[in-house]
Amino acid sequence: VRWLQALAASGDLPQLPAFSPAAIKVLDEIADSFSVADGMRVKEIERTTNHDVKAIEYFLKERVAALAEASSNGASGAAAELARAQEFIHFACTSEDINNLSYALMIKDASEQVLLPAADAIIAQLTALAHEHAELPMLSRTHGQTATPTTVGKELANVVARLRRQRACWANAPQLGKIAGATGNYNAHVSAYPAIDWPKLAQQFVCSLGLEHNALVTQIEPHDGIAELFDAQARFNTILVDLCRDMWGYISLGYFKQRVVAGEVGSSTMPHKVNPIDFENAEGNFGVANALLGHLSSKLPISRWQRDLTDSTVMRSVGVAAGHMLIAYASLKKGLGKVSVNEAALASDLDNAWEVLAEPVQTVMRVHAIEKPYEKLKELTRGKKIDAAAIREFVGKLEIPDEDKKRLLELTPATYIGKAVDLAKAI
Repeated sequence: VRWLQALAASGDLPQLPAFSPAAIKVLDEIADSFSVADGMRVKEIERTTNHDVKAIEYFLKERVAALAEASSNGASGAAAELARAQEFIHFACTSEDINNLSYALMIKDASEQVLLPAADAIIAQLTALAHEHAELPMLSRTHGQTATPTTVGKELANVVARLRRQRACWANAPQLGKIAGATGNYNAHVSAYPAIDWPKLAQQFVCSLGLEHNALVTQIEPHDGIAELFDAQARFNTILVDLCRDMWGYISLGYFKQRVVAGEVGSSTMPHKVNPIDFENAEGNFGVANALLGHLSSKLPISRWQRDLTDSTVMRSVGVAAGHMLIAYASLKKGLGKVSVNEAALASDLDNAWEVLAEPVQTVMRVHAIEKPYEKLKELTRGKKIDAAAIREFVGKLEIPDEDKKRLLELTPATYIGKAVDLAKAI
């Protein structure tokens, strides 16, 4: 419908004069009021044509013919205009001229109106949590072992920073379109109207839809823009898988408590269970979504010669991937909303990990050229359980300036957090 309107509006086709406002309104209504019943009629036609786009062309011609037959009074002029123009429906087009634009618009709308808002809600939720817990110290774990402390807010800020970067890649991924005929050279167009600047008209039309025009194509738009988008979405989702697994682990450690909902059951046999199911559900759905997005982004840019049909069948999975993303975002958002920080557990873990202060002690020793500082702290702490007294006794014997010694003696695992607070609040 939009291509027909654009051809008429161009003024370049003598046999297709500009439509009257009434005719344009009729065409708009045909497109805007497309119903389930209309879809069923298209499928009925397709049983004969065995071709979906040709079935839509015949459906539109059928509608135009019916309007012409039934027209009377003021409607007759518009109906007559459209009847004369019906052979310009799908003019010079291959089916992929229609499909690539339709998919690009659907993907663009789904991304901008549904998926990005859901992703942004997760980013906003994590940002708020990062600020709320910016000052709350937490024991880090590298390789699963105790490591230099951080804060809860700083760890969440790390996630936010990563998500924002991929969100920008996602939002900036171009959605391209083409309407250049059977092999991308405007062959049929030129055979009918050789004087028209078809590449320019095609560019104007594609851009009028809010898409970026791809001038060099085969029968298909090669889907590189869609692949860029899906890769960016998959990277965004992968970061959230990482978060889901970390939250699962922190809940297992007791760092986060889950709100108990009356009536809910955690296990059919173990009454005490409160499982981190929202994070598990999110992780699982991200996995399905990314499997589909990964296949789509690696398959769609590949097409034999000027076109094969493999892209057409896999494109039907785009909505499935989007659906799993939405389920995952909703599950993660719900899970984040049900947890609260267990400050007592965090404090207890920190107080049982004085060995992490080996790092600042040996670092200060290096400043003052004390021989083999790392090796001495390694001998004291590696593989051993060290308490406050042992660390302070070691520091007390160091021959370093009083100011530095005092600072080290006052240090605890809970206060050894560097710039974590500032970094978390800055996000």
